[in-house]
Amino acid sequence: MPALFITSTGTEIGKTYVACGLIRHFRRAEQPVDALKPVVSGFDATSVTAVAASDPGVLLTSLGRKPTPDEIDRISPWRFRAPLSPDLAAARENRSIDFDELVDFSRNAMSVHKGPLIIEGIGGLMVPLDGRRTVLDWMTMLRIPVLLVAGSYLGSISHTLTALHVLAQRKLDIAATVVNETPNSPVTLDETVSIIERFTGDIEVIGIPRLPSGRDHMAFGRIGRLF
Repeated sequence: MPALFITSTGTEIGKTYVACGLIRHFRRAEQPVDALKPVVSGFDATSVTAVAASDPGVLLTSLGRKPTPDEIDRISPWRFRAPLSPDLAAARENRSIDFDELVDFSRNAMSVHKGPLIIEGIGGLMVPLDGRRTVLDWMTMLRIPVLLVAGSYLGSISHTLTALHVLAQRKLDIAATVVNETPNSPVTLDETVSIIERFTGDIEVIGIPRLPSGRDHMAFGRIGRLF
């Protein structure tokens, strides 16, 4: 079972929500799934509640594990307090992300885990990690299938098609595009999915409604069957 990299068209689009849905799918299928969120900004370590509500905390809960300090370290070794791009958040703490170490960390996890491994990126696919490299460079080094998460807000179609074009230029394997429904958007989820599908050729486009329903369970099942 290959690893999967989850990226998105921007921040707060729903990468972690999709990752958790996939984790639940694989756990129901009794597959030994694991997940990583190697780089996190906006991480508040001041309380147990804040840690549990963070992206790493939510991922660990979905995996059936407690968000203990050791578990947080295991899946998210690069954590920063400021809710900024990783390069800026790291600079606020007089730190930096060693890109080679990040790639090695990801590759090592891929080599030792026996089962589905989900690697969640940070922000959009062009978010800077350091002075020269972006999330796109990280994905390019790993060369694993990419799941692109988008929204159904006004403007998302252009953002999504631009992101898909950039991924294709790097010759990355795009497993699918997932469209998370955006609340109060003038464009419906189904309209967004339909329009994106017209431009994506063989790339599957899967819509996930905002409110939990049988439809979202089916969507995660469709994604899970892609790899």
